[in-house]
Amino acid sequence: MEERRKVQRGRRLKAGSINFNGAGGIDCRVRNMSAAGACLEVSSQFGIPNDFVLLIAYDKFKRTCHVVWRSDTRLGVEFRAP
Repeated sequence: MEERRKVQRGRRLKAGSINFNGAGGIDCRVRNMSAAGACLEVSSQFGIPNDFVLLIAYDKFKRTCHVVWRSDTRLGVEFRAP
């Protein structure tokens, strides 16, 4: 498989939350992350839009994200400028 990432990602395993429409969040796990994007693991893709805010409370991290790819339980996202 051809590597298309602009920035190499480092392994992570952190709890996160996918937030959109001002509603409560959907729990996720951050599997890997770089300054440009992340791989998120979810229990279900159902209802997750292409654009949302990722929160990692422990790190006080908040980023607007756009989904680049999807699989059954994972999302590849790129971070958008604030």
